[in-house]
Amino acid sequence: MRRILIAFWLLLLVALSPGFAGADTLSALARYDAKLSSIRDDGLGLAVDLAISRPVPYRLTFLSDPLRLVVDFREVDFGADRPAGLGHADRVKALAWGPFLAGWSRLVAELDTPQRLVSAEEATNPDGTAVIRLRLAPTTAAGFQKALAEQANGTGQADWALPAPARVDAPVRRQTGDAPLKVVLDPGHGGIDPGAEAGGTTEAKVVLGFALELADKLRRAGMTVTLTRQDDVFVPLETRISVARAAGADLFLSIHADALAEGQATGATVYKLAAKASDAASEQLAERHDRADLLAGVDLSGNDDEVAGVLMDLARDETQPRADKLAAALQAAIQAKGIRMHHHPVQEAAFSVLKSADIPSLLLEIGFLSSAKDRVLIGDPKWRAGLQDAILAALQAWAVADAADARLIRH
Repeated sequence: MRRILIAFWLLLLVALSPGFAGADTLSALARYDAKLSSIRDDGLGLAVDLAISRPVPYRLTFLSDPLRLVVDFREVDFGADRPAGLGHADRVKALAWGPFLAGWSRLVAELDTPQRLVSAEEATNPDGTAVIRLRLAPTTAAGFQKALAEQANGTGQADWALPAPARVDAPVRRQTGDAPLKVVLDPGHGGIDPGAEAGGTTEAKVVLGFALELADKLRRAGMTVTLTRQDDVFVPLETRISVARAAGADLFLSIHADALAEGQATGATVYKLAAKASDAASEQLAERHDRADLLAGVDLSGNDDEVAGVLMDLARDETQPRADKLAAALQAAIQAKGIRMHHHPVQEAAFSVLKSADIPSLLLEIGFLSSAKDRVLIGDPKWRAGLQDAILAALQAWAVADAADARLIRH
């Protein structure tokens, strides 16, 4: 009679647990397999094998008054199977299972004597099914109380049995002014992609020389600088972004000196990322930049699936305003130096090289090789030094303001 009352009490404990909504609320994330499951005395202690259709997180705890083993699962559907079908063990006085909270199931076993956990594992079979194997052994009353105390302070066996976390790269931390600014300079084109060609020179050659000079100036000012290329080599657009992320860049600046086949364009121009170009010329330049990668066998079209695109858009909600402020700082510093800029100095285009979601990224056209006036200026060391000084001033001013914004957000 006492065994029946205890079993009834255990079932009532499960059924009245908060959030219980009945077996029909289970979505059968994992189904219990009675044929491959058992509970038995194995000579050394208690052995519990629960076969389920797929692995699930679980945890186990011990309780006193009465002595109980409690196992919580992430949604195991026991169906119409009853605990009696699991088998018999002398050390188990009563056994119950069923839904516990919404999306969770619970097994409760009342023990006849204090037990300790010897091992717990969830083995996954080649067909995707799994078996949770628990092994218990008798212990003293003092040992059982010690295990309860360890559970209470979080050092015992009550931790969730979750899969090992995947290893991921550390997120890019927003600069706060506590360390040197990390700048990645990206000289456009290179190797099999010479870029624009005019006046006996190529864009790839011009911007590489400019970037090397600029890198030296930034380093002498205390910044940490990485270049996506330092020679006449081809670097895919995706790789350029990867270089920036590996460097832990605080900002990414791609440098170009393009040409337009139709119309006229002169002066330095700052480009920000946008899904739609601000004018036809900007759209033409963006298409030509991406086409260079297509010709090299790297197709960036349709690269982001819908979910990844949404996640990156969320990240850009913070990054893009920082890039906007950097663009404004560049415009102000260049114009303060008296350097001629395009009549629309800050424009927008869908440049793939600017699509890093967590690094403020801009593209700077130092001039247009299709303009004879710009070619003369770009070839003048004094003019180049003036533009490089303006870029340095812009980055310094932006870094101070950006760090102040970061501290405000953090507080």
